[in-house]
Amino acid sequence: MTDNIYISLLIMCLTVYMIRLLPLLFLRKPIRSRFFRSFLYYVPYVTLAVMTFPAIVTATDHLGSGIAALIVGLVVAWINGDLFVVAISCCATVFLTGLFL
Repeated sequence: MTDNIYISLLIMCLTVYMIRLLPLLFLRKPIRSRFFRSFLYYVPYVTLAVMTFPAIVTATDHLGSGIAALIVGLVVAWINGDLFVVAISCCATVFLTGLFL
């Protein structure tokens, strides 16, 4: 039983290591393609959005309060852009909508 765990850990370690090593081996020259550079520019933002969007909506007891907090957070971020203000406004929205739902 423990042999399977060690084999699984070894495979996972090799996988993560290869993911980090392969770009260093193959991308030694600067990337000149405008399309590829613009694609790589937006990858962190898309990854963050994909990871946080389901958590925002499903973190509350009611789906409606999560969606309301998401909408308020988007509006406040668009107007102000300050992370602390966005977080406080989302928390207040969840609290107030939770009182009514």
